[in-house]
Amino acid sequence: MAAEATVPRHVGVYGGGRMGAGIAHAFVAAGAAVTVVESDADAAEGARDRVIRSLRRAEARGTLSEPLSAAVDRLEVTTEPDAFAEAGLVIEAVPELAGLKRELLAKTEAIAPDAVLATNTSSLSVNGLAEGLRRPERFLGLHFFNPVPASSLVEIVVGARTDSALVTRAKGWVEALGKSAIVVTDSPGFASSRLGVALALEAMRMLEEGVAGAEDIDTAMTLGYKHPMGPLRTTDVVGLDVRLAIAEHLASELGERFEPPAVLRDKVAAGELGRKTGRGFYDWDS
Repeated sequence: MAAEATVPRHVGVYGGGRMGAGIAHAFVAAGAAVTVVESDADAAEGARDRVIRSLRRAEARGTLSEPLSAAVDRLEVTTEPDAFAEAGLVIEAVPELAGLKRELLAKTEAIAPDAVLATNTSSLSVNGLAEGLRRPERFLGLHFFNPVPASSLVEIVVGARTDSALVTRAKGWVEALGKSAIVVTDSPGFASSRLGVALALEAMRMLEEGVAGAEDIDTAMTLGYKHPMGPLRTTDVVGLDVRLAIAEHLASELGERFEPPAVLRDKVAAGELGRKTGRGFYDWDS
């Protein structure tokens, strides 16, 4: 059965950081009403500002199909999870902490028992996050990529109990967002994070060993293999702390080949997290 390329009328997003705001932008721009829930008033204000700034940039580029005011009218940002009650789809986009994600997913299921639940995790087990859900057949992974508005890929991660009809619906949602979907079975790192982190970790080892500088290593991949961005610069954009957490998880699941190099641990310990802090493998302030 072909996927119907429409988004749910009302979409909830748990977490309004960089990824959550990007996901909210994507669904608002596709015509959905979107509710973003944040932990407190300051975080909610920051989330609203992020989404509106992102939509304003899209309007300036001519990629927003309606006036900015019309899109913003469909955006709600709140601290009250009860606002998810009428949502057809709720996506959690909170930090990569399994306990936190499970807690918020269970809370959302109680508030919106008829909604489809999804996680934007980049590496945690969808089956593990489904533990405690009363309806795991209505749960799957929707792994968006940063920056969400510009990225063309969404990784649909299928859990052991995910309904096959839901996967078809999810393909339609992704198509309606103007993006392409790949479907993967739940496994450590899925397809994208597992391959992306493997490449990035080897690039870090090469940097540690003095094989070449960061820019030359990245240029080898951008010019030699036509990657749009090298693995070290990509790590800066993703966040070194995020990459470290994923690598540690993959090492625990798949073995020492994913063990984080010392340079990654040292930079995270020093607060050099990439673009968001101004310094990682590159100096972003300059």
